[in-house]
Amino acid sequence: MIQTFGKAVAIVLLAGAVQAEDIGDATRGEKVFHTCTSCHQIGYGAKNRVGPHLNEIFGRKAGEFSDEYKYSKGLLREGAAGLVWDLRSLDAYIENPKALVSGTRMNFRGIKEAEKRADLLAYLRLFSDNPANIPEAQPTGVPREVELAPEILAIVGDPEYGEYLASECSSCHQSSGTDDGIPAITQWPEEDFVVAMHAYKRQIRPHPVMQMMAGRLTDEEIAALAAYFKNVE
Repeated sequence: MIQTFGKAVAIVLLAGAVQAEDIGDATRGEKVFHTCTSCHQIGYGAKNRVGPHLNEIFGRKAGEFSDEYKYSKGLLREGAAGLVWDLRSLDAYIENPKALVSGTRMNFRGIKEAEKRADLLAYLRLFSDNPANIPEAQPTGVPREVELAPEILAIVGDPEYGEYLASECSSCHQSSGTDDGIPAITQWPEEDFVVAMHAYKRQIRPHPVMQMMAGRLTDEEIAALAAYFKNVE
């Protein structure tokens, strides 16, 4: 049984590797994927966070798992129109997300270098055979930027208070989810929002303005903002 399972895993990994080699270099692609890990996870145990997990992305219809993840109206529209993630569509989306899907909430300027896109696609392809059945394929999400005490993460934020506090945030971050060069912060999982704000507060994330803004906030105020922005459409 163990030997048979091991052979099956090896066959799946080998098949994925062969297909990936036809695209680009998956080893280099793993390094490129580090720019994606603030929003996406991939591999065994990967979960939906700010962005959806990317297991089995090849062949998936855009917005297919809308019961598991709240996609933007733009992606749902394109999925209904027949957009399927294949090598060509993924390459175009990674190059310039908003050019392919207007209204997407993916706040990423894109990767202009064709070789880097090919390497990233080769890496993603490794997880589009049957990654849930490959225990060796561990998640590639990087550790949290800052480890917070459980009592901080357990704070239940008041969304009404968060809405009051959000007026200062909205002078830069648009509640519509569009970015115009400034990332949107709507519909983030609360824990991700809290961790990010504390990373600014402790000056781990390098942005002087955000460090200053976060430094003014109490733990309760950060939780309130997280609770508010989570449900902003």
